[in-house]
Amino acid sequence: MAYWLFKSEPDVFSWDDLVARGEAGEEWNGVRNYQARNFMRAMKVGERGLFYHSNIGKEAVGIVEVVAEAHPDSTAEDPKWECVDLKAVMPLPRPISLDQARQEPALRDMVLVNNSRLSVQPVKDDEWSAIMRLAGL
Repeated sequence: MAYWLFKSEPDVFSWDDLVARGEAGEEWNGVRNYQARNFMRAMKVGERGLFYHSNIGKEAVGIVEVVAEAHPDSTAEDPKWECVDLKAVMPLPRPISLDQARQEPALRDMVLVNNSRLSVQPVKDDEWSAIMRLAGL
């Protein structure tokens, strides 16, 4: 199983907003970066990811699940932009901040630590395990 990280500005769309969408989840739309789009094209239903609050908080706050594979982004006029649908699975018992991630040796090669601007990114198995441990899971 692959793992992912999804960034959102909490004042635009927060963890609580995704939780409120329930089992149906929400389209992860509005991504206009080719690399991030290509990551979404690679995602499979059932894969998990981290919900990360960017700009405000700068921390992973919850676990999400892909509930629909890549499809046209309803907010894009150009069909080249695609997205997946996500649902909230559970909040992290202890959110993991970007500063904590940068201080954790097991996360030194994580995309988040080295390219914090990319809005959708892969998370390696060992990085996922380290984050789950730090979060108390």
